[in-house]
Amino acid sequence: MSSSPSAANLLALLRRNAAAPAVALRLFLHLSSAAAPPPPRATSFLARLLAAHPAAAGALLPRLLRHILSLPDPSVHLLELLSSSPSLPLGVSLSAFRSLRALASAPPPPTPVYNRLILAALRESRLDLVEALYKDLLLAGAEPDVFTRNLLLQALCDAGRMELARRVFDAMPARNEYSFGILARGYCRAGRSVDALEVLEAMPSLNLVVCNTVVAGFCRESRVEEAEMLVERMRTEGLVPNVVTFNARISALCKAGRVLDAYRIFKDMQEEWERGLPRPNQVTFDVMLSGFCDAGMVDEARVLVDIMRCGGFLRRVESYNRWLSGLVRNGRAGEAQELLKEMSHEGIQPNNHTYNIVVAGLCKEGKAFDVRRVEDFLRSGVMTPDVVTYTTLLHAYCSKGNTAAANRILDEMAQKGCAPNSYTYNVLLQSLWRAGRTAEAERLVERMGEKGYSLDSASCNIIIDGLCRNSKSDVAMGIVDGMWKEGSVALGRLGNSFISVVSDSCSSQRCLPDLITYSILISALCKEGRFDEAKKKLLEMIVKDIYPDSVIYDTFVHGYCRHGKTSLAMKVLRDMEKKGCNPSTRTYNLLIRGFEEKHKSEEILKLMSEMKEKGISPNVMTYNSLIKSFCERGMVNKAMPLLDEMLQNEIVPNITSFGLLIKAFCKDSDFPSAQMVFDAALRTCGQKEVLYCLMCSELSTYDRWMEAKNILETALEMRISIQSFPYKQIIAGLCEVGEVDHAHSLIKLLVAKGHTFDPAAFMPVIDALCDRGKKQDADILSEKMMEMATGSSKITPGSRKHERDQNGDNDWRALLHRDDSARTIMKITKRVRTGWGQRGNIYEHKQQQSDDFYILENTG
Repeated sequence: MSSSPSAANLLALLRRNAAAPAVALRLFLHLSSAAAPPPPRATSFLARLLAAHPAAAGALLPRLLRHILSLPDPSVHLLELLSSSPSLPLGVSLSAFRSLRALASAPPPPTPVYNRLILAALRESRLDLVEALYKDLLLAGAEPDVFTRNLLLQALCDAGRMELARRVFDAMPARNEYSFGILARGYCRAGRSVDALEVLEAMPSLNLVVCNTVVAGFCRESRVEEAEMLVERMRTEGLVPNVVTFNARISALCKAGRVLDAYRIFKDMQEEWERGLPRPNQVTFDVMLSGFCDAGMVDEARVLVDIMRCGGFLRRVESYNRWLSGLVRNGRAGEAQELLKEMSHEGIQPNNHTYNIVVAGLCKEGKAFDVRRVEDFLRSGVMTPDVVTYTTLLHAYCSKGNTAAANRILDEMAQKGCAPNSYTYNVLLQSLWRAGRTAEAERLVERMGEKGYSLDSASCNIIIDGLCRNSKSDVAMGIVDGMWKEGSVALGRLGNSFISVVSDSCSSQRCLPDLITYSILISALCKEGRFDEAKKKLLEMIVKDIYPDSVIYDTFVHGYCRHGKTSLAMKVLRDMEKKGCNPSTRTYNLLIRGFEEKHKSEEILKLMSEMKEKGISPNVMTYNSLIKSFCERGMVNKAMPLLDEMLQNEIVPNITSFGLLIKAFCKDSDFPSAQMVFDAALRTCGQKEVLYCLMCSELSTYDRWMEAKNILETALEMRISIQSFPYKQIIAGLCEVGEVDHAHSLIKLLVAKGHTFDPAAFMPVIDALCDRGKKQDADILSEKMMEMATGSSKITPGSRKHERDQNGDNDWRALLHRDDSARTIMKITKRVRTGWGQRGNIYEHKQQQSDDFYILENTG
């Protein structure tokens, strides 16, 4: 190494120009050469300096690497460069590593260099690269240390390859607490918390972090008793559960749908902190708020928000975003807008995520105009829509098949300089494939290639899923077979449009089949009843070190049950238990649904008993299957007590639960009991339109016209849309049983409330009034019917609009298309014009009515 002043002072010069990376690099290149190599420390410093400026690193780092390779002995400088690998882009680190390994005179890199590269690959989810680097380490003769093996263990757990991870763990000559923690966390994420507990028990002493991980795993799997036992064991062994322990339990219980259990723990933390329980912190409140919102318990969430506001826990934009998301997802868009105003008043600045929540929620509700209004607001200068905003809008338009709007959004993104990312293209790709619009999907793939995007694993799985959905499972299986050899290049078999996007650009990240790929294939094969082929795919994935999870087994259970093969579905349940994959509530629900279709209530009861023994909690779907089975067998007396049992188990019955019982009681002509269940449903589920419609329809089915009329009138008073109600049958039924006055009053109420309905509903009342000699009343209704039929009736701004008039013909207009239409219309028109037997024309002699039932008020 030269001792010239330029070389000696190089490091100082680089430090002096640290704010200008391009200048620092030019100094380095100018003051160092083959004759005067730079000091290795200067190389390392410059590499870190360039990496700290991502905008410039992409162009400057390759120049530095080329310069290093021109030096007489680049190995020492390459090692210095690789020592900076955690901060360097992975591509640059790999290039430097390959160059070093290609030097015949250079010794193998030391283990720390491999560790840094493996860690960088792990951070970018390049699990294939982790495995390749580990193999190269062994071939180079380097000795992996505990950190190296922990990184490999982490990669295998992230890939779901738990059997291989266990073998690596067992073969480790030395382990630390991180080794145990990584494996335990991997088991918990795979739904195998019992195996995680075995890992915990093998530790020399209990570790709080690992204990918290296992507690959360048990809670996620609804194994609350095991979680409580572990918490008690922690206390016994002097390991005091901290707020993280309780937060883990609350979070896991909320995710498992056991929100009331989670709230009980939260309440204990609030009220019993003097007994040693930790007080709730910000995370506790946020997690509990999300739990309430996810479960649709908006009223409970609102109470919690008030508590947070008083206690100073509602001071972060993240907390507001959680509450905002809950309101939007539960259809409370008005309250969400008020919350935005509150944030402004409280000095909480909304971020892009805040507005993206609103956009996403409105898109899911299908409120396209509201979405555009929000987008207009985003353009107003308050904030700028980002790629997430546009992608959300794209997803909404694509799900509705609105290709023109989706293309408009893409054009707008280009105009605004907002580049689509891989997720944006995948959203479009998925919507097109699912809609069977393969030609447009291929054009999109071509566009991706033109823009420099390559297909990633998610893209490949979307295409495989699209092929399966379009009855091309065999083509999909052929491509998956090819992916093991060629990666995403195998998609080139689908046509030229795929070749351009899967060529050299994606050779650096081969897309290999993963757990999702096989889940798609097995699901498609099971739906088609090709169970032997599905089992072959199951064996194939195991051979490839991809181990099935509960979703794969559930797919087999669902497939067998759909095809009536419940005995084979039971065998799958036993097999997954033997393989160490714990069945979930969903697994049992699928089985119960299969037995429900066969009306085998006894088998359902056996499965529910088995769930209880294993600590697997049933949910509302479990009970609904049993209720349905009893009701369909005429055993409503056995179904009714299940409501109380659900409440005792803190499971809230839903509309389906009550609906099954209402139908069963009506079928048995036990209308008082049906009314009792209906009242309970309103108290439990709220004043829902579907409940009123259901009760009204059932009463009408069994000619209980007066009771049905009362339900309908209540719905009208509550401003509930009646489009799905059997109002015509009720009116006609009342007339048939002589309750013409009630039918007449119901018609008048419909008009007064501003509802637009089928004019054919007037006919039975008009005929009945005419038969009773009430010509004047008949004439008035006739006039109103003709006004409504011709569309001249005025509907006030707040009234219900008639979707059916826009989307389809009603019964009145259908008269025009009947064979006897001309004769029918002539007859009705003649009767109307002559006042049903009266002289004169009612259009010429309109009588002034003081009855405000015939005035459509401006109140809606």
